[in-house]
Amino acid sequence: MTDRAWNAGEPEIAWHETGAEEHDHGGGATLLGFWIYLMSDALIFASLFAMYGVVSTAYAGGPGPRQLFDLPLVALNTALLLASSITFGQAIPHMEAGRVGPTRAWLAVTGLLGAAFVGVELYEFSHLIADGAGPQRSAFLSAFFTLVGTHGAHVTVGLIWIATMLVQLSQHGLTSAMRRRIICLSMFWHFLDIIWIGVFTFVYLHGVIR
Repeated sequence: MTDRAWNAGEPEIAWHETGAEEHDHGGGATLLGFWIYLMSDALIFASLFAMYGVVSTAYAGGPGPRQLFDLPLVALNTALLLASSITFGQAIPHMEAGRVGPTRAWLAVTGLLGAAFVGVELYEFSHLIADGAGPQRSAFLSAFFTLVGTHGAHVTVGLIWIATMLVQLSQHGLTSAMRRRIICLSMFWHFLDIIWIGVFTFVYLHGVIR
């Protein structure tokens, strides 16, 4: 009787092990696919940086970085994005421990900081356009708006993703699929942080002191 029960249970154990293996392989494939996406996105930003580098002095008789850029405002915006990266990092240990509430709270704080970043960037853009320094003014400004605007669009997508995660966490909790999505979102958010450091250094800081 015991042998029969053991033998009868073997297929079920094997099925669970196989299912777990398939689940792990699926999660690995998702992370690999997301890494490939990030590398392709890095190539896009590399192309935009290269374009900006080529035309960064093509002012067409118009204003340059020293006349246009407000470094204290940009530094504040940089601090907001760096702080959002820190708060996202605070959410990860709570996620790994299975604490839904603190995970959602830190993600919400990250979203608020990211929204503030986008708000300051929109203010900067509107101020430049109001002063007649829109993207059509010169090749320099066209490249500037394209590079910085593309990064801002990515941050906006990240904010929509964070909002979606907050809703799904309240509905489903910290399932393995949700953990994997949060990890991918974390990679995406930190990637944008790194890109912005390049923007701040190469576009703003170098442009003003050049």
